[in-house]
Amino acid sequence: MVIDDPESILRCTNKVYLAEALGRHGVPAPRTMVVHRGNMGQVAATLGLPCVLKQPDSSFSQGVVKASDEAELREQLLRLLRRSDLVVAQAFMPTAFDWRVGVLAHRPLYACRYHMAQRHWQIIHRQGGRIMNEGESDGVPLHEVPPAVLETAVRAADLMGDGLYGVDLKEVDGRPYVIEVNDNPSIDAGYEDLVLGEGLYRAIMADFRRRLDERRHARERR
Repeated sequence: MVIDDPESILRCTNKVYLAEALGRHGVPAPRTMVVHRGNMGQVAATLGLPCVLKQPDSSFSQGVVKASDEAELREQLLRLLRRSDLVVAQAFMPTAFDWRVGVLAHRPLYACRYHMAQRHWQIIHRQGGRIMNEGESDGVPLHEVPPAVLETAVRAADLMGDGLYGVDLKEVDGRPYVIEVNDNPSIDAGYEDLVLGEGLYRAIMADFRRRLDERRHARERR
């Protein structure tokens, strides 16, 4: 029995699937376009510049680039399309931090603010494959998180399954936008568990117990 089931992993790691699922179910996200060689010339007019380009299997700020002008956009798209038939392009939404909401079994479990790296547009600033610096993070009690952020995070996570997910959102003018849904999210001492402490781990273990009990009861009814 696992919380991070294979189906959830496949869904979360496919950015094309995520973009289409969010759009199909009306979950707010930045303006998004699935790009291929046949429509790459329409990206700037559709999304504006700068825009963000993502490999379908990108994660941890890797495989994600910002294109500031049309020349850079074409260069980066051609580079990414040599690796994949599709690229996810999104309108650039600058914010001082991203919300990270941990969702377990359809309920919000914890929340953090992940601040952008100094003088950079991402949480992690990489250069030449090396991490140059990272933004700070701070845990936030759920009752201090805007309700719309929590509600949107749960809606996005529910599209992936019923496991444990880390949903990244930006908040602009009081409205949340889903950036990513991550399977197997990081839970580090002093960061994600800052508010709940051991209670966070007890909640996860309790959910394991619930799932085991449900499986056992299902077998007994056969």
